[in-house]
Amino acid sequence: MWAPSPRSRLLLPALVLLGAVSAALANDGKVKIHVVPKQAYVAVDGQLWQEATRRALKLSPGTHTLELFNYGFRPAKQEVSVAAGKTTRIDVKLDPVPGEVTGPWGCLTIEGASRDAVLLNGKTPGYFVGHGDEFNNEWIWKQELVVPAGSHQLTIMKQGKEVWSGQVEVPANQRVVVDIPKGVRKTVPWPRGERLKSVARFKAGKASALVAVVKPTAQITANPTQVACAGPAQLQWSSTESVAAEISGLGPVDASGQRTVQPTADSTYRLTVSGPGGAATASAAVAVNTAVQASLKVQPLELRYQRFADRVTEKGSAALTWSTANASSVSLDPFGTVAPSGTRTLDLVPQTASGPVNETFTYVLKASNVCGGSGTQTVSVHLTGLIRTAAEKKKLEEQLVAQSVYFPTAQPRVQLPEAGLVPSQESYLTQLAVTFKDYLNFEPAARLVLSGHADKRGSRKYNDALSQRRADRARQFLVAQGVLAASIETKSFGKEKNLTPAEVKQLLEQQSDLDAAARKKLLRKLPQVTLAENRRVDVGLSSTGAQSSARTYPFNAADSAELLNVKAAKMPAAKAVHQPKPHAEKGR
Repeated sequence: MWAPSPRSRLLLPALVLLGAVSAALANDGKVKIHVVPKQAYVAVDGQLWQEATRRALKLSPGTHTLELFNYGFRPAKQEVSVAAGKTTRIDVKLDPVPGEVTGPWGCLTIEGASRDAVLLNGKTPGYFVGHGDEFNNEWIWKQELVVPAGSHQLTIMKQGKEVWSGQVEVPANQRVVVDIPKGVRKTVPWPRGERLKSVARFKAGKASALVAVVKPTAQITANPTQVACAGPAQLQWSSTESVAAEISGLGPVDASGQRTVQPTADSTYRLTVSGPGGAATASAAVAVNTAVQASLKVQPLELRYQRFADRVTEKGSAALTWSTANASSVSLDPFGTVAPSGTRTLDLVPQTASGPVNETFTYVLKASNVCGGSGTQTVSVHLTGLIRTAAEKKKLEEQLVAQSVYFPTAQPRVQLPEAGLVPSQESYLTQLAVTFKDYLNFEPAARLVLSGHADKRGSRKYNDALSQRRADRARQFLVAQGVLAASIETKSFGKEKNLTPAEVKQLLEQQSDLDAAARKKLLRKLPQVTLAENRRVDVGLSSTGAQSSARTYPFNAADSAELLNVKAAKMPAAKAVHQPKPHAEKGR
């Protein structure tokens, strides 16, 4: 039997690990980038990685954020979906930043950075100025990083990791050679800097490169420059060549923008911006006054209010006007915090539940600031009138849609349209008329909506006419009881919206005036009951949007047997001249 040697035992884990790494790499995808200019650098998911066009990126499957940087050009950002074992190609053309750079300046030569990313004055991708191979030669073919004279933080990054970072002092017209990772190696004259008048931000030849970094600028203004305590002032700022910006007291901000501030003491707002070319600052001052003035008035001093439930028949309004000066905190009781000056319309609603109204509403203006100033003003409005409760209106609304009106089979007939109502339904309509006339005191524009229905038997044409006669009969009866015809609307649905047996069964189970025995008996006659439930006029109320009354069938009425009968009752002698054909009354 073969036994592994000690050396073999040491190699086996390494081979296993190598196999696992190879398998993982095989599942990666690739991104091949073509970019102009070709010297651009790519950042992957926020980390500077490599020259964009040098070789394809190997990335894990999924979505990655790629950013392309080349100093002197506007960065480009793109989301890329990477598939295992697949190569994704993207083409990008960066837009150049117009304008040229002027001195005084010095030059940096960076040795030992190979093709690592070079960053100035910051460690995020926005501070990228080039890669090491662009700045490592100052012989025949110049490869120069031209920077504003002064102190700069130089950082070298390799595939997202910091290789070296340090402060480098660059005198005007001097060239500083930095050895990575040892640091500054020497500083020598750079006479070429004195001869240069202005240069582009980026220029690259076959074996030469020049990157000229611009120093940032910052501007900030305040308007007005003097405010009341905690009064508003508008800060407006802008910067150029910046990657990051912050304002003292406000924290990080956009490179340019505006913001309203409300200082409580004399304040100086200092804008600090940074970019590859260094940092720049600017400031704006706002002086704060301390005195407080307050004024509060109301007109008129007395109002009337009258309401029937939620129908207001009389209601006045008052104008509350206030003004303050130099107040950082202004409140108007009972409303809370308000603007320093303004007008508010008072649509007063009494607290009285019912009966006469006799109430006083008081308003207190309080103004103060953190500088110690304050002022208080008080006014009152007297409210009189009368209120009837909403509970009564609600009760009437419930009564108006408490139940539908039901008809015997085939009633009313064409020959006798004024008939068809059994006594129990006439009694219900009589009470409905009384209730509705009372309800009009609360909602004068309200209308009763009577929707006629017929059971499923018979033709559509006949049932449409029958259901309309039923709605018209109910309307006729209500008008006879004193309801204005204009307050009643009729609709006809024929058999279009018939209740199904399942719906009728549910209604029976919910009907509270039926005991268990009666409910069981009716369920055995469900087909007959379903027909009866569909011979009805539903009552709706326009003012509440209620389109249908409760389908509470009058099973306990003395004439319920006549209503439930599936056969047409014997019709009285027809008074109409026209006699319908025998088949015309087959619908129900």
